[in-house]
Amino acid sequence: MADKNTIARPYAKAAFDLAKDAGVLDQWSNALEVARSLLADGSVAKFLSTPKMSDAQRLDFLTGLIASASDKTSVLGGSDKKGSNFLKLLLEYGRSAVLPEIATHFAALKAEIENTVDVMVTSAAPLSSAQEQAIVKALRQRLGSNVKLSTEVNEKLIGGAVIRAGDVVIDGSLRSRLEKLSNALIA
Repeated sequence: MADKNTIARPYAKAAFDLAKDAGVLDQWSNALEVARSLLADGSVAKFLSTPKMSDAQRLDFLTGLIASASDKTSVLGGSDKKGSNFLKLLLEYGRSAVLPEIATHFAALKAEIENTVDVMVTSAAPLSSAQEQAIVKALRQRLGSNVKLSTEVNEKLIGGAVIRAGDVVIDGSLRSRLEKLSNALIA
């Protein structure tokens, strides 16, 4: 079977084009994020693959689930005919399990058109707001994009931080430096 990302890419592109043309990128993005969270663990996808259910029952279940997990006006929650048709297509072709990957690719396409980059900063200690602002400013200049910053703390880094922005990884952690020094001494 093909990789889930390979399957998801054309569906994400089609959904993105549909949402962009209708001017509802944020609504689709939010709805796909809800769908991602619902199908991420695999139990809902497994339930949807039950052979005794018809496609109409699967669609009703999935749209109802998405509507209950988000606001009632969700494009995938049944209030939007195009969103409902999108889910129906996924269900008919047995592709509902790739909704999390579709959401990921959709988010990447949206970020590209909005010229934004999601950045994850993992630091040994919590960052102050001044440090966060300095990181955002430096990355905005380096990457030439708007930056959405997320932070997490990992005390195993000992000191410093690791910054991940798309394919760019900047490892300024003390742990990394100590590992390089250790490798240099052993060699």
